[in-house]
Amino acid sequence: MAGTTEETNERSREASSAIAAVRSWYHSIEVAPGVVTPGMFDLRPITEQLPWPNVRGKRCLDVGSADGFLAFELERRGAAEVVAADLGGHEDWDFEPHRREIGPTFLNYVYGPTKGLGFRVAAELLGSSVSAVECSVYDLRPDSVGEFDVVVCGSLLLHLSDPLRALAAIRSVCRDRFMSTNQVELGLSLLHPRLPLFRLDGTSGITQWWLANVEGHRQMIRAAGFELERESGLYSIPYGPAHPARGRRPRAVLASLARRAISGNDGVLHHALLAQASDHLDV
Repeated sequence: MAGTTEETNERSREASSAIAAVRSWYHSIEVAPGVVTPGMFDLRPITEQLPWPNVRGKRCLDVGSADGFLAFELERRGAAEVVAADLGGHEDWDFEPHRREIGPTFLNYVYGPTKGLGFRVAAELLGSSVSAVECSVYDLRPDSVGEFDVVVCGSLLLHLSDPLRALAAIRSVCRDRFMSTNQVELGLSLLHPRLPLFRLDGTSGITQWWLANVEGHRQMIRAAGFELERESGLYSIPYGPAHPARGRRPRAVLASLARRAISGNDGVLHHALLAQASDHLDV
């Protein structure tokens, strides 16, 4: 037993050392027993709220994978093959026009110049066989990445100037099921639950474009050629220890209280959908 404990402690020390080599983590991922990467967001508490399809034995794609939390979850759930697709460099982000020159410099400062380092470190520590592909969501094509039984896309659509073009690319490589999780606007969702509405940003400097209400999220997926199957309720992704908003007093107290009442925490409000690829849309 002592030997086993010593080996576990050594593994934890090695994992902690490897984690410290990454300047900033996006996801909180448990990479060894009791050892968690200090991410900006912690998806672990909300994982079971997502409408997962059966992925056992399937070929799966995680789009906009960042540090790979959803990709590793697909693998944990029994996927036969998982591909994690993300941008090759910070300069490839869908920046607002006034941020295109300084945006990459800022991300180099925050995350370090080596994009994807967090994913590679986490994959090594987990002993994962998830493969990484450098590719913009806009460039997904069957002749470049192949086709997949299941595609997941987490919190990406709001960061895109053209989410429908991105969804069309996702549809081109999706043979069966697509799970989309997206940040949603609380006010628009509560006040206009039946209208697909969006708040256009594109100028705040935080690389956010189209912020949908829940029905807007649904309609984007329908418009891209998918038929809706199941969905989550509203939930919030908790901030991780690296998020700058953690520990600060909320600027909008009423919105903060509403998020806590709806989802149990003051994180970022989200909605998730599971849909099936279709060659037609019912009108």
